[in-house]
Amino acid sequence: MHFEKGYKTIEDSKTETIHCLQYEDINGFGRLFGGRLMEWIDTTAGVTAMRHSGIVVTTAAVDHLEFKNGAYLGDILVIIGKVVYVGNTSIDVRVDTYVEDVKTGLRRPINRAYLTEVCVDKDGKPVPVPYGLTLSNESEKAEFEIAKKRRESRKTVSI
Repeated sequence: MHFEKGYKTIEDSKTETIHCLQYEDINGFGRLFGGRLMEWIDTTAGVTAMRHSGIVVTTAAVDHLEFKNGAYLGDILVIIGKVVYVGNTSIDVRVDTYVEDVKTGLRRPINRAYLTEVCVDKDGKPVPVPYGLTLSNESEKAEFEIAKKRRESRKTVSI
């Protein structure tokens, strides 16, 4: 990989993890335990952000975690993380989760989430992201703009 002038593409840091669902991943209703999936999503997002930045990150926010379908014992899960936005110290990562049919290779979506990862130093203090994001097509540009709006709306919400 060659990172030209301090920028990386979405493909440079795209991350894919695979899990075969086992008994310890299943809840009392016979489906994938949501907390287990959230753990895997968080890990995939963190790895994606670290691959982009080259720096340790910590999760600052999870937006729009949407469970669309269930997954069951023996299912193959494919979790894909990709950078959709880069700010000053933070990186937004979209994580899509699929169940893959081992016979056909077809993937059925079961979850989508957006996570904000913050680059931190050894003391846990935010540091600048060293690489910007090169957007290659209209779809990537649209996702970038949506991420900007999501970040803005998060700033206006008070607890």
